[in-house]
Amino acid sequence: MHIGAHVSAAGGIFNAPANATKLGCETFQVFSRSPQGGPAPKLTPEVVAKFKAEMKVGGFRDFTIHAPYYINYASTTPRIRYGSISVIRDELERGTLLGAAYVVTHLGSTKDAGPKLGFHKTWRGIQRVLDGYKGSTQLLLEGSAGNAGLVGGSFEQLAALLKHIESSAKYKGKVNICLDACHIFAAGYDLRTPSAVRATLKQFDQIVGLSRLKLVHGNDSKFGLGEQRDRHEHIGQGQIGLAGFKTLIAHPKMRNVDVIIETPWDSGYAKDVALLKTLRRR
Repeated sequence: MHIGAHVSAAGGIFNAPANATKLGCETFQVFSRSPQGGPAPKLTPEVVAKFKAEMKVGGFRDFTIHAPYYINYASTTPRIRYGSISVIRDELERGTLLGAAYVVTHLGSTKDAGPKLGFHKTWRGIQRVLDGYKGSTQLLLEGSAGNAGLVGGSFEQLAALLKHIESSAKYKGKVNICLDACHIFAAGYDLRTPSAVRATLKQFDQIVGLSRLKLVHGNDSKFGLGEQRDRHEHIGQGQIGLAGFKTLIAHPKMRNVDVIIETPWDSGYAKDVALLKTLRRR
């Protein structure tokens, strides 16, 4: 397990490794483009070379790219749906150039299309992203907080997405899962006690399979269990609490799963990285 944080790429993505080092990260996550929209900064050979040199200076094995927030494979607006497909494919290609292990994507909402058609559009959209892709960066689907219409709010729906995406053999093993502790807690999966963490991981294993879990966003939650409100809090200061994270980090089946924090960006940010590293040692 490597522990890290989402870091800034202000001034150029080649600044991200140094920013991660300042926070005590062992791995990191970054946006390769603005999360709110607009064209992606060009990855010239010079930018790529500088980024890889900074990765070596920081001693980083790999990193993760987080996709923009506006992605929605289920949209009934062609510009949004096909734009989402195009952007995620581009992020995978950019990740391959830079050496990213993963691109993490939110899944969007079925609000306009309705649950049945929206779900179909989502898994077909992800298949379209993967068509002809031969790069090394893997796509991870991030579960949601279970808000009405948001895709991926249950383990069953994540499992169904993987099943439909892999209904054709050419997509098998091309997509895996990222879980956000705050999201799944908000969706009703308890993480507050050692027994609750073990039960939730067992449930995920039975429904999806822990072999499909490649990354965890280690965020505490400002709001309570099942409230479907995605508001991150510092580790141990939210409704999940320290006992839950201690068990999550120490769980034997989590040893090969990296953890990235996305907690509030203030003076406590680096402390969250250090705290998770301490919990891992214990």
